[in-house]
Amino acid sequence: MTSRGWRLGVVAVLAAVCVSGPGGPDVIRTASDLGPLPADRYDVTPQDYQRSQRASALLVRQCMAERGHRDFPLDPRYPSDPVVATAVSTDYGALDLAAAGRWGYGWDPARSPALLPTGRRMTDAEYADFPACNAEASRRLMRGIDLKRDWLYAGTRAVEVDKAVKRDPRLRAAWDVWSRCVADQGFTRYPDPVAAYTDPAWQRGSDGNTRHTQRERATAVADVTCKRRHRTAELWHAARARQQAVDIARHRDRYAAGLQALRTYRATIAEVLRTLG
Repeated sequence: MTSRGWRLGVVAVLAAVCVSGPGGPDVIRTASDLGPLPADRYDVTPQDYQRSQRASALLVRQCMAERGHRDFPLDPRYPSDPVVATAVSTDYGALDLAAAGRWGYGWDPARSPALLPTGRRMTDAEYADFPACNAEASRRLMRGIDLKRDWLYAGTRAVEVDKAVKRDPRLRAAWDVWSRCVADQGFTRYPDPVAAYTDPAWQRGSDGNTRHTQRERATAVADVTCKRRHRTAELWHAARARQQAVDIARHRDRYAAGLQALRTYRATIAEVLRTLG
């Protein structure tokens, strides 16, 4: 267990087993490979987020111009760069075998998920007016939406649905099979894949990345290999789909109101982009 050669060997051997096993390279590598979930249509998409960021920036720039800041950038930097701590989350834990073998539960530091602003720094005068303009932009984008009743409803239910998913006996059985599989490779017997992914032993930094130690990488490879061998992610995804479908059926009117709020939000964004973009 403490031999350097043994630990490196685990990475190579388990990777070979997985690549040459049933299914070949056509396996689950990302959560999106598992397909959509019933609740997805009630949530903001990555495209929604990107469009909202653009719309917000345009509204802020317009507001700043009205306050005398004529050349305010769309993507400004703060007068001094803040210290940012990145929270890392996952739906199913590690899924990509190649990434697990190289980066463990982290990622290539050259491809950091934290994107820095592309514009110039705000002046002190601009910074003084920026919070008010930012708040005004947010109010504009959320116009006509009841935040507490409709906008936040699906997210609130997601917390309750997740609790139900974790109680699902079929999922708990799948996690137990996965856990024994990982332990059989000589690693910690984690209760579920999220516990492996978030193990404090990986010593994540403020950017959310890990140290990529040999032990971490070997654990991640065993984790992914066991998931593929026992179809853990697929069973987990199915449990989430079942519980979401049940919850949507029970609260259909409230979900429908939330969906209408999302459509209103998208229409407002489209209007802003059309008039200012």
